Amino acid sequence: MTSAYRSPAAARRVQDWCQDALAQWEVPHQTQWADTSVGATHVVSLGAGSRACVYLPGTNFNAATSTAVLGALASRFRVYAADLPGQPGLSADNRPDDELAGYDRWVTDLLGWVRSRDTAAQVLLAGHSRGAAVALSCDPDAVDGAALFSPAGLIAVRPTLPLLRATLPWLVRRDHVSSRRLLGYMSGPRRAPATDLVEWMTIVARACRTTGAPAPLPAGRLERWRDHEVRVAVGDHDPFFPPERLSEVCRAVLGRDPVVVPGAGHLLVDEQPDVAVDLMADLL
Repeated sequence: MTSAYRSPAAARRVQDWCQDALAQWEVPHQTQWADTSVGATHVVSLGAGSRACVYLPGTNFNAATSTAVLGALASRFRVYAADLPGQPGLSADNRPDDELAGYDRWVTDLLGWVRSRDTAAQVLLAGHSRGAAVALSCDPDAVDGAALFSPAGLIAVRPTLPLLRATLPWLVRRDHVSSRRLLGYMSGPRRAPATDLVEWMTIVARACRTTGAPAPLPAGRLERWRDHEVRVAVGDHDPFFPPERLSEVCRAVLGRDPVVVPGAGHLLVDEQPDVAVDLMADLL
């Protein structure tokens, strides 16, 4: 298995940032650890109620960078946000050799851990980008519904000149200027990246062996979700998963169109967190 970090010192830099960010977060929350087949998993829990939402962040993101959407979801649900093993955060640093099988086992273990601690009548799964692909890899019968935001796992990312212009400088220069440019590319129009997120992405570039978007899941995996409660939302300015391409696959595989959010980019859950709450509520 490959570590997400370039060195032990780099891992500590990422972990310190995440711990500091969570310590400064004013929303009441708890941090816990779940033992899984892919290693120790850091879970942030918050909110209350009879319905649980298990939230999986995207590539290079984690609970500490997702406080806007987690706080919004906690207004309606008991939320469990897990850092993906092998992604920058507080969970185990090693990536599964076989990501599809490894993350399938991991999310199954995580859901079992949540159910052992929360007797909620319903457990819903939510994922952003890579987290959505991980959600799709699991057995649909393990949850009462799933909401996928700017989801990977359905279509491939097509390299374009604007994408290369945004990502290559970030990988090479590893400074705030290139981080801000990348986040601007990922965001909707006229949205300025937050300063703390720019700092975070610079740390990731310097400390981590980053990964690209996961490939689409096998058709058989996706088709299992067709007769289950699943919702999809994508920004109308998402540069990775354009809604016109995503809609075609959603209709063919899941039997429904995605909700296209005006003015949002790939960072939909940060830009318009209330959309996530509404989509989760629609599952009910």
